Amino acid sequence: MNLSFPLRLIALPLGLLGLVGFSLISFGANGTDSLASRTASSRANTDWPAYLGDKGRSLYSPLRQVNRTNVKQLKVAWTYDTGDKGEYQANNLIINGVLYTPSPTRKVIALDAATGIELWKWNPATERSGAGGGRQRGLVYWQSKSGAEQRLFTSAGNYLFALDPKTGTPVRSFGENGSIHLGTGLDVDGLPNIGLNTPGIIYQDLLILGGLGGPGAVRAFDVRTGQRRWIFHLIPRPGEVGYETWPEDAYKTATGLMPWSGQSLDEKRGIVYIATKTAEPDFYGGKRHGMNLFANSLVALNAATGKRLWHFQIVHHDLLDKDLPCPPVLLTVNHGGKKIDAVAQGTKHGLLFVFNRVTGTPLWPIEEKPVPQSDLRGEQAWPTQPIPTKPAPLMRQYYGEKDASTISPETKAMTLDRLRVSPNFGPFPAPSLRETIMFPGFDGGMEWGGGAADPDGVYYVNINEMPWILQMVETRHADGSPLLRGEREYMLYCAACHGLDKTGNLIGGFPSLIDVIKRRPREQIALITKQGNGRMPAFDQIPDAQREAILDYVLDAAPVTGTRREDSTRTSGPPSNGSSYAFGGFRRWLDPEGYPAINPPWGTLNAVDLNTGEIKWKVPLGEYAKLKARGIPPTGTENYGGPVVTAGGLLFIAATADETIRAFDKKTGALLWQAPLPFSGNATPSIYKVKGRQYIVISAGGGKSGRPAGGSLVAFALPEVPTRP
Repeated sequence: MNLSFPLRLIALPLGLLGLVGFSLISFGANGTDSLASRTASSRANTDWPAYLGDKGRSLYSPLRQVNRTNVKQLKVAWTYDTGDKGEYQANNLIINGVLYTPSPTRKVIALDAATGIELWKWNPATERSGAGGGRQRGLVYWQSKSGAEQRLFTSAGNYLFALDPKTGTPVRSFGENGSIHLGTGLDVDGLPNIGLNTPGIIYQDLLILGGLGGPGAVRAFDVRTGQRRWIFHLIPRPGEVGYETWPEDAYKTATGLMPWSGQSLDEKRGIVYIATKTAEPDFYGGKRHGMNLFANSLVALNAATGKRLWHFQIVHHDLLDKDLPCPPVLLTVNHGGKKIDAVAQGTKHGLLFVFNRVTGTPLWPIEEKPVPQSDLRGEQAWPTQPIPTKPAPLMRQYYGEKDASTISPETKAMTLDRLRVSPNFGPFPAPSLRETIMFPGFDGGMEWGGGAADPDGVYYVNINEMPWILQMVETRHADGSPLLRGEREYMLYCAACHGLDKTGNLIGGFPSLIDVIKRRPREQIALITKQGNGRMPAFDQIPDAQREAILDYVLDAAPVTGTRREDSTRTSGPPSNGSSYAFGGFRRWLDPEGYPAINPPWGTLNAVDLNTGEIKWKVPLGEYAKLKARGIPPTGTENYGGPVVTAGGLLFIAATADETIRAFDKKTGALLWQAPLPFSGNATPSIYKVKGRQYIVISAGGGKSGRPAGGSLVAFALPEVPTRP
């Protein structure tokens, strides 16, 4: 490589730098730049300039070089190892021939998008925030109208950084020496700890952000200075719309409403669309009675001022962590004989809500349906939840006995046993001390990968169909007395079958545990608890200390550790309305082989015609090699990351737990191509063109669904056509 080129780059006028971009491939083999060559090359480039492809978050690529007829010829064009391991979920930016990616440890790396050669790397550990955590899904790029100024925005820890895209160095004029604290400008005392896993969105010279944690707000910051320009309070203040949907002065104490999943923008109209989170605590709302606007809502704001234009709450007084998991998608449809600019919002329970993006009017009626009510003391569950009449749900909304797993006779019997004592009550079960099968599950339905939309008004999205376990536990009894040692763990792991009072379930065939020590010695009971016996599964995944605590409680015995029983209670805070509750934890319901305890499909890819509201097709997404070897048809797998639809008639998606990227025919759902990845591609692909060649690049980091973790980028392209000398 000729290392003399940086001197030539520095000597170029600033305006010319904006034209040519910063890329090694801008220079000829002799180290000189050909402006004519570069200009021609630029016309052969198609960028992926924003998170999920564009500000409408449509996940659509206009490229058609790779199409239905030649997709099988795709080969690996280049790979890059970030050197990190973790949940690498980045949807990467490609601008002027340079690919920008945030690594699993929040380093920012610039690569030549045609070759994968590293141009620069920035490590947040060199700045005051220290190293960042994982799950960073993208970056934000801004350029002034003249092209003279550029910024690349990223986050690590509690800080938002502005980097120079050409060099990776912080822009020291932004904020305080290149960064701002994300807790800045929230209209509260102090600086709350705020994180950012999904990038914001640019409107003119504003960066509009959500976040993780904190009191709940959407803010716009000046891209040059980092100063806050406007704020919209998601937990309303006195005099603001929605204040009456919370207890008085809830904004002083309520938390959790920072919208984490991202925003979309109608740039022409200057409207930004926000998908919001559940209020905290997620599973007990005894201190936040009411509908709780603007939690779990789609909110349309004036992008220049932050003024509310319209909103729709998709879940009232959420008790099930049903935060809106993906950004709204902007698309245009033909509806009722009229062309309508629409916005589509997906949900964790597999429903798709579609609105006129200007007025907020639903394209199809939305009905309020009654849902089960909670028996937790102090809780006031909302009596109804909104259900759209169209499109139809994209997944099963109820898990009955007909859905019991058929992977093996043993699995079917075991799932039926569990289902009969812990039934499913549909997408809105009321949290209770009694165990319930949570289906649709906590991770979707739809997830953060979101959906893709093409110019024909068709929406494409992947879905999880995984059952989970829902159960609340008391942290204190109704009289305020503390729980006994092991009582909480008993309620989590044993009460569903043997009863909250240990009396068993004779109809279900589960014996009473009262005086069980008179029937079996403790050592034998401990062995059965760990290894399983008959219809009782093994609980070998529970730490020994917790298993011993459960035995202490069941046998009404003093702790074997010698700790006084009255000193070994588990308490958590003061009683609330006579009682206090905690969520029992996120627990997937898996069969003894580790597969989802429900009849397949476990993951699907779907096409929905939003002109008509009809589902066009649905196919399984992913498979397990061991089940395939047993002759079981593709089951689909748990999946994280979204699809991209192209003008070439294709849908590209990785997402699955089988380390594979695939291409489907967008018209039929037929699988046309697949290729192995070094780790699961739990991210959304980016599609771009450099010097006339189309690439599909995916971040492959695994780490989800119990799969191995890494941090690789893999780019695919058609074989290069040899050129004449």
